[in-house]
Amino acid sequence: MTDQAYARADSGSAVLEALQALLGERISTSMALREQHGRGEDYFKPVPSDAVCFPHSTEEVSEIVKICAATPHADHSFRHRHLPRRPCHGTLMAAITIDMSQMNEVIEVNPEDLDCRVQAGVTRKQLNEYLRDTGLMFPIDPGADASLGGMTATRASGTNAVRYGTMKENVLGLTVVMADGRIVKTGGRAKKSSAGYDLTRMFVGSEGTLGVITEIQLKLYGIPEKMASAVCQYPSLQEAVDSVILTIQAGIPVARIEILDALMMDWTIDYADLKGYEVKPTLFYEFHGTEASVEEQANTVRDIADDFGGSAFRWTANQEERNHLWQARHDALYAALAKAPGKQALSTDVCVPISRLAECLLATEQDTRASGFEVPIVGHAGDGNFHCVFLLDPDDKEELKRVKDCTERSGPPRHRHGRHLHR
Repeated sequence: MTDQAYARADSGSAVLEALQALLGERISTSMALREQHGRGEDYFKPVPSDAVCFPHSTEEVSEIVKICAATPHADHSFRHRHLPRRPCHGTLMAAITIDMSQMNEVIEVNPEDLDCRVQAGVTRKQLNEYLRDTGLMFPIDPGADASLGGMTATRASGTNAVRYGTMKENVLGLTVVMADGRIVKTGGRAKKSSAGYDLTRMFVGSEGTLGVITEIQLKLYGIPEKMASAVCQYPSLQEAVDSVILTIQAGIPVARIEILDALMMDWTIDYADLKGYEVKPTLFYEFHGTEASVEEQANTVRDIADDFGGSAFRWTANQEERNHLWQARHDALYAALAKAPGKQALSTDVCVPISRLAECLLATEQDTRASGFEVPIVGHAGDGNFHCVFLLDPDDKEELKRVKDCTERSGPPRHRHGRHLHR
């Protein structure tokens, strides 16, 4: 081993020893835990770090980062349950995962101002359970019970984005630990500020590359008087998307509009035991509001659906039926994986102007079929976002190359399939 290599090894040991002194039992070098934190729900092999840290406060996160920043040749990897695609080892001697799950306190709720402040490890379901008796809710729903720090770092969207927006529109302020350990607070509870840069928007979606998000100030909403869900099936993707476009242009405040192509619907019917549906392109809707407004929204959407050949339109306000329907939508990835035991998924993430959605969907469908793949499509039709699920054997180099070639080819002008792995 060279003198330089010895120096790097010593640096890595020094980092781990300093972190051990700071955190005690809240740092682990267990390979099982490191591998668990180094994998996602994609086909990439695990990328374990050298240790996993579990801080309890912003100040502890700051100390962790300072230890890493002050040690020659050491590195710190910011991970908010969103994993890097490539190993960060090689030239680095201490790759550290900071797990925020034990920073899971709801710090304050301000019902009069419709906002709250939480630590980064609070999950969206945990927050909504905490808020239940206040009559408030946090509506951003990416499917999984994700941490709000991770949702902020990845600028999460989800099924409710068509009405409530994404994390970008719902984060009011942040506490962030910078790369040198400094603690920075951005934004705040006030609705307006003309003082300086909007740093909050810079950190939302930065995926941990600019700092570690430790606290988030969030916008809240009143729980609607009534929620109802509906399903409608269409002769083709074109008619389904055209009905979505008219629904949005008509100003109907639909909370969710999700699209499943015929293949994805076929697999979802089997996996989620959705009885009474055909193998056709399908839209899932949800309506929020008063009793009268929800009924009006549903009837108007039904009229639009009829104009585009929609069939089997049925809606329900029953909580159990609604939960079953939306769980089926959230389990689309697992419905696909169940069709190909032993294979893994590469899921693309595309967002286009809604006026181009039908064009892009049809071009994608034709391209994937021409490439020899059976690829289901599912997405948030209300905001022009959709995903293709490629099922592959990552050890089959020829198959992996064909998948990558397909995802990298151009779709309609100025749009690409994209290779962002997304749940």
